[in-house]
Amino acid sequence: PSIWDTFTTKPNTVLNGDNANVSCDFYHKYKEDILLMKSMNIDNYRFSISWTRILPNGIGSVNEPGIQFYNNVIDFCLEQGITPWVTLYHWDLPQVLEDKGGWTNRNIIQWFSEFTSLCATSFGDRVKHWMVLNEPMVFTGAGYFLGVHAPGKKRLKNFLPAVHHAVLCQAEGGRLLRKLVPNAQIGTTFSCSQISPYRQNNRDKKTAVLVDALLNRLFIEPALGLGYPTKEAPVLKKLQPYIQPTDMEDCLFDFDFIGIQNYTREKVRYSLLVPYIRAKIVKASKRNVPTTLMDWEVYPPSIYNMIKKYSSYPQIKKIIITENGAAFKDSIDGEIINDIARVNYLQRYLNQVLKAKKEGLNIHGYFVWTFTDNFEWAEGYFPRFGLVHINFKTLKRTIKASGKWFADFLSRKN
Repeated sequence: PSIWDTFTTKPNTVLNGDNANVSCDFYHKYKEDILLMKSMNIDNYRFSISWTRILPNGIGSVNEPGIQFYNNVIDFCLEQGITPWVTLYHWDLPQVLEDKGGWTNRNIIQWFSEFTSLCATSFGDRVKHWMVLNEPMVFTGAGYFLGVHAPGKKRLKNFLPAVHHAVLCQAEGGRLLRKLVPNAQIGTTFSCSQISPYRQNNRDKKTAVLVDALLNRLFIEPALGLGYPTKEAPVLKKLQPYIQPTDMEDCLFDFDFIGIQNYTREKVRYSLLVPYIRAKIVKASKRNVPTTLMDWEVYPPSIYNMIKKYSSYPQIKKIIITENGAAFKDSIDGEIINDIARVNYLQRYLNQVLKAKKEGLNIHGYFVWTFTDNFEWAEGYFPRFGLVHINFKTLKRTIKASGKWFADFLSRKN
């Protein structure tokens, strides 16, 4: 099992006690889903490799049927003219490795290298687009500091080593892919949000700079040779005990592209009550702004501002939006799912992406989150992000209005 298999069996971890045992059942329905993508003019498909599916013990003996499954998915994509984009790590650490400390254990670098090498040698002949990690700030912050995601750990003593080891794995994974996969495009992905001060006073402005350093700079700057943003976020000085002599050199990797994943803007205020950072995010629902089901503000300029922010780093070769989308309450009328709010959201955010492109900013692609409704971590099946609706009782797929709109948008992309 993975840490999420374990986490979902614990009480009060996931909304409504949901688990991901079956979820979308892509394992049995991958052909149906890939054909559906093709019918919707989708020609690039981003998916991740489940570490435990191919290495049940995290390291060591290989599960050949697991490798075969991904070979089948990759081959079927290519047969249908769809380019596979593979994310190595999307949060499902093998539980056996978590039992040894998971991301807090420096041995994760060796474990992750073994997993990366197996993926590269098994699939690299056909997969040429790779992402090393998915949103390291989320899996370290939510999983090892706030405890709201698997493995449910808390406190700085877990968060800080997890951060540093993820930064090292990010670079090491890149180096291994570079060595083992000829002609690969190698990237990694980051969650990012525009961070604005709640009030226009100096304290809130300073707080916004600190939160921006933690949420938008912490994982990318070491890879670019800029080190950790300790000046703006002094709490990061506490990383020092985990940093060994050549580590900051080992954090460096020249990625071919950076994936950024943007949904919203956050407003932050100074708060004495929050330890270490003295910062609090002011929920969108308390700010009288339009929101999604996740209580995220609908704020299209955020994606433009993030593209602009990352375009300002001369070391970044290419930016791709690897996730953007929204959860709304979809109205279902028989076979018709009229998710006009999602269509509106995607149009407005894509307009900002196109604006950035027209201005010559460094933006080269866009993926919607997500193709089908799915298991959304601690929120379970409540927030639906899909262009395609899934009835989780029958597993029937139905293209939503947003899916039809996006298919039409893609048909005109040239």
